[in-house]
Order: sequence, then structure tokens, then C-alpha cells
Amino acid sequence: MFHAKNYVLAESLEEAWQLNQKRTNKILGGMAWMKMSKQNYQSVIDLSALHLDQIEEQEDAFSIGCMVSLHTMETDSRLDTYFHGAIRESVRHIVGVQFRNCATVGGSIFGRFGFSDVLTCFMALDAQVELYKGGILPLRQFASMPYDNDILVRILLPKKGKLVSYQSMRNTATDFPVLAVAASFDPQDGWLICVGARPGKAAAVVCQEPHFSSPDDNQAEQLASFVQGQVSFGSNMRASAAYRSHLCKVLVKRAVKEIASQSSEKRESL
Repeated sequence: MFHAKNYVLAESLEEAWQLNQKRTNKILGGMAWMKMSKQNYQSVIDLSALHLDQIEEQEDAFSIGCMVSLHTMETDSRLDTYFHGAIRESVRHIVGVQFRNCATVGGSIFGRFGFSDVLTCFMALDAQVELYKGGILPLRQFASMPYDNDILVRILLPKKGKLVSYQSMRNTATDFPVLAVAASFDPQDGWLICVGARPGKAAAVVCQEPHFSSPDDNQAEQLASFVQGQVSFGSNMRASAAYRSHLCKVLVKRAVKEIASQSSEKRESL
């Protein structure tokens, strides 16, 4: 468990940012992972009084405050409907409901963990992050940046009408993923397929080949092989690199087929 001399309930983002510039201070998220550390801090900074725990639907995007819990996202009917259940699928295996009621989306994204289901899913949705000083950045750019003392204020999910699927493989139901795949598609941008828990942070593969717009089984196989060849894998206690490479192809095919099914249902409803 970590230790701190002072607890500060921030009254503004500016106050929180100023305090966070000291290396001995730390922003509190949901403390799901932080509580497992053995760090000593001068002050811990709580953002819970800043009304950043809301999901707001705007004309062109969903705005998700950094203090929104994973379970709140999981049960939000607007996100579930618009993103075809992918967000719910990406978080429902994470430990348990009690944990997901504590863990925040801001902590998950700012941490840029290699095992993060949320990071993998949001990257495939072309998510953006809003930093207090750094402004709005694409999540794919933010994920590759070094850690700093800025504050992640909210995540923006553009309403592009993408078809999307989230797939993962776990050794046990509530364990970290052995491999995770999030795929999205729209006719203008083509395919965006993100592979996470490699065991590194999610890698994105873009494919705009026209003949993959309505893939049959053979084309799904080709697309899965293409993604498999673009991503590197490593070994750890959960799986070998070779096994992850094999899983990548399987999960991409599943995601592509699910999206093809969504496309068929969408055409039938028109």
C-alpha cells in the first residue's frame, strides 16, 4: 500500500495541475492499481470534486470525464448502442463489478498499460484525449508519448458511425488478456485494427484495401494474415510470442466476421 502525508481535494484543475508538478505528489484516480504500490508521496490529489465523472453525448462525439468508472461505461446504454456493445465487452472481464466501480477510465488511459483492454478498444474508435495543458490529441499519439505531469481531463469518442468489434482471450475469466483485438470499419477510412496485450501496449494496423470492404471468409483470412504480419509479439508468464501470433489471426477473423454481420444487419434495417 502507498503512503501519503497529505490528502488534497482539488477545487480546480489549475490547483490540481500546480500540485502535480512536484515529483513527490500524485493524482488519485480510482486507486485500483495505485493501492498495490509501495510508494511514498508528499501529497495525493483527488479530482472527484471537479464533476469529471459524467458521460455526455454531444452532436459529434461522446465526452467521457476522467473520473468515470469502468462500470459506468459498461452500463451506459448510449455507448452500448452506438458502439455495438464493444465498450461493454472490453471491460466486462476486468476483475469484478466492485473493482470496475472503483477503477476510472482516466486511470486506465493515462497509465497506458500494455494489458489495458480500454486502451485497445478506444484506439480502434479513433478516440482523442483532452489534456489540461496539452490540449486535444489522438489517443494513438498519446499512447506513444512519455509520461509527464499533465492531467488527463476527458476522453472524446468521435461519432463516425463505425462498425466495431472487441475480442479477447484470457486464461481465466477475470485475468489480464493473453491477447486483445479491437477492430473498426467504415467505408471512408477502411479498417483500423488494434492489437493489445502483446504483451506491450496496443499496436494499430490500418488497411484501406477496397476488396476488404465486404469480406467473405477468404478475405477475412487474408486480412487477419496481413494484421498478424504487421504486429510484433512477446512472451511472458501468460503466453509465448508464437501463441499470441496465432491468437492474433484467430481474433482478427472473429472481429472481421462480427463486423460483416453488423454491416448486413445495418443494410437490412435501411
